[in-house]
Amino acid sequence: MNSARFNTYLSGVSERIPMANAARLQRHVDALWDEAITPALVDYIRIPNKSPAFDPDWQAQGFMDAAVSLLADWARARLGKLPGSRLDVVTLEGRTPVILIELPGTVDDTILLYGHLDKQPEMTGWSEGLGPWDPVLKGDCLYGRGGADDGYAMFGALSALMALAEEGVPHARCVILIEACEESGSYDLPFYVDHLATRIGDPSLVICLDSGCGNYDQVWLTTSLRGMMAGVLRVDVLTEGVHSGDASGVVPSSFRVLRSLMSRLEDQATGDILLEGLHTDIPAERVEQAGVAARALGDEIYSKFPCVPGMKPASDDLVELILNRTWRPQLATIGVEGIPALANAGNVLRPHTSVMLSLRLPPTLDADSATDLVKRTLERDPPYGARVSFDSHKGAAGWHAPPLQPWLAASLERASEASFGRGMAMMGEGGSIPFMGMLGEKFPKAQFVITGVLGPHSNAHGPNEFLHIPTGKKVSGVVAQVIADHAGRESSDR
Repeated sequence: MNSARFNTYLSGVSERIPMANAARLQRHVDALWDEAITPALVDYIRIPNKSPAFDPDWQAQGFMDAAVSLLADWARARLGKLPGSRLDVVTLEGRTPVILIELPGTVDDTILLYGHLDKQPEMTGWSEGLGPWDPVLKGDCLYGRGGADDGYAMFGALSALMALAEEGVPHARCVILIEACEESGSYDLPFYVDHLATRIGDPSLVICLDSGCGNYDQVWLTTSLRGMMAGVLRVDVLTEGVHSGDASGVVPSSFRVLRSLMSRLEDQATGDILLEGLHTDIPAERVEQAGVAARALGDEIYSKFPCVPGMKPASDDLVELILNRTWRPQLATIGVEGIPALANAGNVLRPHTSVMLSLRLPPTLDADSATDLVKRTLERDPPYGARVSFDSHKGAAGWHAPPLQPWLAASLERASEASFGRGMAMMGEGGSIPFMGMLGEKFPKAQFVITGVLGPHSNAHGPNEFLHIPTGKKVSGVVAQVIADHAGRESSDR
């Protein structure tokens, strides 16, 4: 929807939706964060509950159970203020656990709120005095692994619902689902969604608190997620290494052959992906929203990254940078084998070179078809008859949000104004959240609010990850207002 149409219906719809007292809701949320949530997150950060992909012995280690117990005990201690609520830790055999919290409502409808509690691994490069399992509070930022991605989610959801209860604001039945496998691709989640289908119900609104924000000045709605595929490209030219003085110029270098193959995918001068089959049309609405986001963010679009002095972004056009990051395919080489460390680099023509390629895909592109196309492109007609293979490791579909209903767009705009003092912004995310496509298929009639606290420099998955606490509070306040507005929306919008 373009800006003119948005402003037209916003002014009309806002008058028809009863609005809870946003200031009082935010005060309740802020108080709970200060008194109980931030201390709980400090304890949560200390637990090295790495996702199963990074800790195969997670069951024996016990860290995942410790994190589940911490969150579940915290919630149980407060559910007495939410009559009729129920919390269960559900564990299917051989799978990571989930926390399921059900809260009755006064409206015959259901809202599903999602988050996760598993973490990425430690990563190197933490600044002095900081570490992944050592929570440190500096100003407004709580440093440590997992606070922002995504330990805060359950606390934020419950703080919103407790604020509504304190104010006596009606709302629909709410189900909070916290999984423990997201950082491994959420491969356990579909089994739980099916197993718990009766208890989850058929939500008309899904709120996911595991995304990013372009800045800390307003609420950001994620409108799309790129898909991805990855695989190993290997080129063999010899059965063993030989003296480079003897073989170079006679036997083509495996690195040069590999480089020429990658040029079939990517323009090395611009980074543009050359295969038309890896591109899709970008919806006009998303292009317009990228323009709004570019004006809101300015050079923060690229200056938030720790580039070396003098390094420039891929384009001077801020809108193009956003579209590159959210809708266009992009290639990254994320691993190399067959090349010795510099200290061990002898004058040898190496027998093979292998690279791990990661290709981000447009939100609406089929990942399996993309993988087949890349494999055919890389393996056909190998230069000089070299042995070439591309073995795909994983793929994930992207996601494109359904259009916002008028009541929800109005609610988000007003809630952002109330909590942040500035209207909302919308932008796609460049990363992949595999479960979103699955939830979209499971609940095709639902509206989606995908938001989060991962803003500039928060560095999820990397060193010096932090949670910006004021944003966590404000996002929680926005969630409270949206849940309240959901109960008061017009029947014509349902």
